[in-house]
Amino acid sequence: MVTAVEKAVVRGPPRCYHPAMRKEDEERIAARLAKVMAMMCVRNTKLEDIHAGLVPVTKTGDYSDVVVVDADGREIPWAEVSHIDDAQMRELMKEIVNRLYTFHMRIDDPEFQAWVDRWASVAAKWDDPNVEDGMLK
Repeated sequence: MVTAVEKAVVRGPPRCYHPAMRKEDEERIAARLAKVMAMMCVRNTKLEDIHAGLVPVTKTGDYSDVVVVDADGREIPWAEVSHIDDAQMRELMKEIVNRLYTFHMRIDDPEFQAWVDRWASVAAKWDDPNVEDGMLK
């Protein structure tokens, strides 16, 4: 009997695209979908609140010359300052999960598809994505 591992070895690495579709077309569609989902489900969230506000001036370019002084008078180097607390992270992740869920549940709705198409034209200006090999580590 041939095991699943042996079958995988025989057929080689898994293909991430549908066999009836050209790899280039699948990659183009996946890139468009990834960008529009990032725009609709991540970018336009509470992440904008975190992004908003004053950006400190740095003369070194790497913010090593920037410190934050807290209410106790501690000077904390910029690179060591938490820019989001646990409650904000939970709230952000809940919103992103809800938006991703909504995206998947509404993708067949023509009205929602029109909304996706509008955002896709904005997201199309972004850099094309790359496979993030470190994601599964």
